[in-house]
Amino acid sequence: MNPGEAVRFPKVRPRALFASRPVLTFLIVVAVWIGASFVKPGFGAFGHLRYLVELGAVVGLAAIGQTFVVIAGGIDLSVGAIITVSAVGAPLVALAFDESGAFAALITLAAATVIGVLNGLGVAFLRAHPMIMTLAMATFLQGLLILLAGGSAISAQSPLLEWLGSARPGGVPAGVLVWAIASVLSLLALHATPFGARVFALGANSLAATLSGVNVPATTVAVYAISGLTAGMTGLLLLGMNGQGYVGIGDPYLLSSIAAVVLGGTSILGGSGTYAGSIPGAVLLVTITGLITVVNASPGWRSILFGSLILALLLISGREARRR
Repeated sequence: MNPGEAVRFPKVRPRALFASRPVLTFLIVVAVWIGASFVKPGFGAFGHLRYLVELGAVVGLAAIGQTFVVIAGGIDLSVGAIITVSAVGAPLVALAFDESGAFAALITLAAATVIGVLNGLGVAFLRAHPMIMTLAMATFLQGLLILLAGGSAISAQSPLLEWLGSARPGGVPAGVLVWAIASVLSLLALHATPFGARVFALGANSLAATLSGVNVPATTVAVYAISGLTAGMTGLLLLGMNGQGYVGIGDPYLLSSIAAVVLGGTSILGGSGTYAGSIPGAVLLVTITGLITVVNASPGWRSILFGSLILALLLISGREARRR
C-alpha cells in the first residue's frame, strides 16, 4: 500500500446485519424493553433490567448444553430433571467438613455430567432416538427424586451458594458473571476448536461426518455430557437463588432452554446455529414472562405462550431447513 493511500475498511451491509438471527433477537429484546418501559413505568429501571438478566442467566446456562446437543442433531429432554436433581441433591451430599460447599458442588456437577454421559452412550451405542433416550432418563430421575426427597423442599446454606444467590461483584450478579464466563468458553469451543467443527459436521450429516474421520460416538457423548454439566450448574444457581431445592424446580427450564436455542437462530434439525443467539433468546424469554407477571396473567397463559412460541419457531426452522 502506498504511503498516501487511504485505508479502506470493509463495508458493513445493514441488510446482512439485520438478517443475522442473533442480532435480530437482540434488537427485539431492546425493542421490548423500550416498549414495556412506556407501558409500565419502572419496567425499564436499571435494577429491574438487571434482575431480568439475572433470571436470563438461569435459562442461558441451561441453553448452553442444549445448544451443543441441538447443533449436533439431537435434543435433551432430561435438562429439567437434571436441574432438579442438582438442586435437590447438592444439600444431600453436603459433608460436615465441607464448610464452603465446594465439595458438594463438585460432586453435584460430576453426577450431572455422568447423567449426560449416560444419555450420550444410549444415543451413540444403543442407537436410541435422542428424544426417547432423554425422556426415559428424565422419567427415571423424577422417580428417583420422589424416593430421595419425597414432596418436601430441602434447604441448603453454604458460602458458595450464598455467593451464587446474592453476591454482586462489581455490581454484577454472580449468576450473570458465571453465565458470561460459561458463554465465552462455549462460543470458543463451538467456533474456534476442532471439537466445535466436529459438532457442526455431526449435525449436518452424520454419515458424511463419519466418512470424513469424525469420531461420531465420542462427539455425541461429549455434547450430552456438556448438556448434563450445564444443567447441573443451572441447578446449583437455582439452589443459591432460592435457598432450597424441591421436586419440579427445574421443570420450567426444559421448554425455556429449547425455546432460547431456536429463538436464537439454531436450527432444531441440527448442523447450523450459534450460542450467540441463545443469549438474547434467554433474556427475551424471561422478559416476556416478566411482562405476563406484570399484567397479572395466569400461569396458564405462560404455558400457552411458550408452547405457541416453540411451535412457531419450529415452523420457521423447518422452512429455513427446506430452503437450504
